Amino acid sequence: MGMGVVDTVMAGRLGAVNLAGVALGGVVFWPLLLLVAGVVMALTPTVSQLHGSGRSHEAGEAVRQVLWIALVGGLLLTLLFRNIEPVYHLIGVDAQTIPITVKYLSAISWGVLPVLGYFALRYLCEGLSWTAPAMVISGVGLLLKVPLNYWFIYGGWGIPALGGEGCGWSSAVIMSLQFIAICLVVRSSRVAVAGVFRRFSWPDMKAIWRYTKLGLPIGMSTFAEFGIFSLMTLLIGRLGAETVAAHQIVNNISGLVFMVPLGLGMATSIRVGFNVGANDLSAARRSGWVAIGASFGFALVAVTALLTLGPWVVGLYSTEPEVVAVATGLLLIVAVYQIFDDVQVIAMGALRGYKDTTVPFLIAVVCYWLISLPVALVFGYGVFDGLQLGVSGYWIGLACGLICAALILVTRFNRVSKQYAQAAKGEQVPVV
Repeated sequence: MGMGVVDTVMAGRLGAVNLAGVALGGVVFWPLLLLVAGVVMALTPTVSQLHGSGRSHEAGEAVRQVLWIALVGGLLLTLLFRNIEPVYHLIGVDAQTIPITVKYLSAISWGVLPVLGYFALRYLCEGLSWTAPAMVISGVGLLLKVPLNYWFIYGGWGIPALGGEGCGWSSAVIMSLQFIAICLVVRSSRVAVAGVFRRFSWPDMKAIWRYTKLGLPIGMSTFAEFGIFSLMTLLIGRLGAETVAAHQIVNNISGLVFMVPLGLGMATSIRVGFNVGANDLSAARRSGWVAIGASFGFALVAVTALLTLGPWVVGLYSTEPEVVAVATGLLLIVAVYQIFDDVQVIAMGALRGYKDTTVPFLIAVVCYWLISLPVALVFGYGVFDGLQLGVSGYWIGLACGLICAALILVTRFNRVSKQYAQAAKGEQVPVV
């Protein structure tokens, strides 16, 4: 997420058109990438339950089969990103932003396969309750992002000035370096117990189907949430480059704050899955509730920070008065839904620890696409005369969907965890 902040800030310094171009590329790239990455995320509950039941050595085969999923999905995404220009014309976004968007997507598409491989090996480490490698590798990547961005954006040392397109090339380079780094970690650290590189495995269609069936709802849930944000951005693209730039700034700030509960949600999935694998179902339920409480506490701090420091932070992204004014006004809506956004991602992570993925996916679809989208169209797109609120209306729609998702997902976690704790007392819960 920090790399996204760097892109937004540095592209913003080139003007609203470059910032909007990178933003309109990112809102297509990231949801689709996270869709495939979500399928790969089937490794996290699988490995954590194997780890909890003392079968960590079996995780290597799971990783090898999931890497086949990543390969196929990554190739399809790469092909799509390099041929997506007609979609932007069809939607009717600001024409002056499209060339930058298309070049950005073509450049960053070179990083798709490496980053999916990175995700798979990262989820292995996390499933074995070792999260430090991802933190270190991501941190180093963030440190490299600034000089690489500067190099590709402004040119020098044999590279021409690429503007917003340069953000895509720097990301692709870093994604490739991250994959190499995680390979070295998995091969020569305590994670080697999984035996990922011990041998080669041809595709096992039964195993691939099993992991796809588990991971696809995870990916679709992620896509349902991030996809609605992307659709909103594309619709907002009709309002002009300055409005898109303001929306992207606020989306970036909100996303940066969201990284803390998102990371906590991943940790919750790992701990719940470990305890389920160890047949300690009371501890699994307790882990979920502790994380939900922690996210609620963090959300209160985040809301306070957004309301007090928000205008200053917006000023770091852009100096254009119109962009700053619109972005500052949107922060109030973000602060309102922050609590619910933080809580829902924890509840979703806890349910994944139980390998409960299909129903949460359906909940996400209903809340984001059947509640958020209609409300956003009414108040943002102006379906009815007199109710059009512009960009604020889209954010009100997002808030409504997130509030509903939080309430329903917490209720489901309470019911699922209670059923496990009551029905499986004294019984071994099988690793599926």
